[in-house]
Amino acid sequence: MTPPFKHRSLSTASSKRPIEPTLNFQSSYICPICRHGHISELAMMDAFACDFCRHIFTGNLQQQTVQVVDSTQPMVWRWSGRNWQAMHRGDANLTVVIWLMGMGVMLLPPTLIWLSSYIFPPLPGSRWAWFPAVWVGCTFLVHFLMVAWLLAEHYQFSFYVSSKIRLQTLFDRR
Repeated sequence: MTPPFKHRSLSTASSKRPIEPTLNFQSSYICPICRHGHISELAMMDAFACDFCRHIFTGNLQQQTVQVVDSTQPMVWRWSGRNWQAMHRGDANLTVVIWLMGMGVMLLPPTLIWLSSYIFPPLPGSRWAWFPAVWVGCTFLVHFLMVAWLLAEHYQFSFYVSSKIRLQTLFDRR
């Protein structure tokens, strides 16, 4: 009879240890935030640290969960024996506020520029008649990028975190 899980080796800088079906402090696991590095035990502490993104996690072995402690977001993941499953315990009021503020920041400035160009249109046939439409589009694009960055920082998407770490190490080499 084959076991319900397969042991894989994860290579870390210090050692190679198999993935365990249960969460314990003696094993190494894929980082739930960046999904690129590996978390392993911090010396003389009941905590984990990632060797890539450098986040610190506290572990709850009874519930098989880890929680990031060096972030403003109280993000929690449960270990299923093979991978991490996000447990959404975030503040719902904060999430609603962030989405509403993001929509306001993204839509209000372009709407004001469009309204001013609608009320005071350029002269017909002028060389700059195209400028208000381009200005509205550029304003929307810039504000959309700002809101996208805010949401990526809030939710800590794994692609965003790993890209941020890679860019930081690239610029540190120069």
